[in-house]
Amino acid sequence: MKEILIISNYYPPEKGAAANRIEQLALKLYQNNYKVSVICPLGNYPKGELFPEYKGKFSATENRDNITVKRLWIYPSVSKNLIVRVISVLSFSMSLFFYLLFKKTPKKVVVQSPPLLLSFISVFVLSLKNKKIILNISDLWPLAAIELKALKEGSFSHKFSLFLERFIYKKATLIIGQSNEIITHVKSLFPEKNCYLYRNFPDHKIENFDLTFEENQPIKIFYAGLLGIAQGVLELCQNIDLKELNIELHIFGDGAEKNQIEQLISSKKEQKIFFHGMMERKDLHETLKKFDIAIVPLKTRIYGSVPSKIFEYGSLGFPILYFGGGEGETIVEEDNMGWVASVENYEQLNHEIQKISKMSKSELFEMKKKIFVKSEINFNLDNQMNYLIEKDVF
Repeated sequence: MKEILIISNYYPPEKGAAANRIEQLALKLYQNNYKVSVICPLGNYPKGELFPEYKGKFSATENRDNITVKRLWIYPSVSKNLIVRVISVLSFSMSLFFYLLFKKTPKKVVVQSPPLLLSFISVFVLSLKNKKIILNISDLWPLAAIELKALKEGSFSHKFSLFLERFIYKKATLIIGQSNEIITHVKSLFPEKNCYLYRNFPDHKIENFDLTFEENQPIKIFYAGLLGIAQGVLELCQNIDLKELNIELHIFGDGAEKNQIEQLISSKKEQKIFFHGMMERKDLHETLKKFDIAIVPLKTRIYGSVPSKIFEYGSLGFPILYFGGGEGETIVEEDNMGWVASVENYEQLNHEIQKISKMSKSELFEMKKKIFVKSEINFNLDNQMNYLIEKDVF
């Protein structure tokens, strides 16, 4: 059996798209006869504090669904203070550095990027040990940080990040990226680098369409995921206009903007916005069966980013109201998955919502069935994985 190691900053029981994506990759490699191990921090995300089962531990080794998970020490934090966040990243990076330097690792290693410092340390040590490095890029940093105004262009931090970025691209044996824009960016820097598209397709194993509807109920739009700055859910709640419409907005998740969102909702009850907190993925999917439309927002258009929620909820049969720009917008439009509003254009978003409000539940139900069938073909994780294995990516 071939061995492969995955290095990631997130892994379940942590929540969010990043943890789910890496677990899915690990499980799919295992199903294809790989012996898979994962190195990640002690569980702490998204709250920035160690989960009860990891408190007081320097490291932990677990078996999760036949995947060996090695968790290393981290000083956890989701503080907005840059110094505290850097210390947090450095803590796990140093744990990882010494582990990779002195422990035996498989010949093939998947390294998740970002975070850049984590991927830099991984690629640096693994290149010294002559490993096959498969760099999995989910977002383009520092470019995304500039677009989110988290970094100032031309600053020392920006220049240092550019150095890290170019180093990992150069030293990686090959690169898999979640979008065509990521592949284009890497090729602009290293034209000869072997790059492959690796979409964040889900693996729900749902063979039969099982969403339901009640004709006399309001149309229920939902957001489920992280409530961070990049998603812009707080701003969405501030600007969406549902007052005169037979539409509700339901929010599931946790993150930095949670408290502000709850406060806003309590002060604007006429807007019909409801907050449900964080739920386990299986429970969430069961709860959503009577809902109608998934909204996928981003605060700003981020080059290279394609929210995995497009594939996640499209594969369950939900139409998508997309509000994030970029390649995700193209996917929703070309696959007839729903509605698109230009990023940050709330006038256009509210216009699209008014159009949705005129639809009957039966019309939406027929739309759901078509999206479910089409997504089974277009967002097939097994086909994608088989192709990459045939190409000797893994």
